[in-house]
Amino acid sequence: MELDELKQMSPADLQVKEREVREEMFRLRVKLRTNQLQNPSGYKRARRELAWIKTLITQKTTEAAKSAGNA
Repeated sequence: MELDELKQMSPADLQVKEREVREEMFRLRVKLRTNQLQNPSGYKRARRELAWIKTLITQKTTEAAKSAGNA
């Protein structure tokens, strides 16, 4: 998934996506350890996507807290 698409998602949707990516990483890690993974770069891509998601969740929650504090 592209970063622009992730930026458009709500924090709740991002948390669902985070769970999905974590499950995907688990499956990829198992395949990697058992030498069944055809494309090891998929694991790296999933790690990067998880980092993007976690960063966006943090940004959106801090923005919401700041706007709630100012109102």
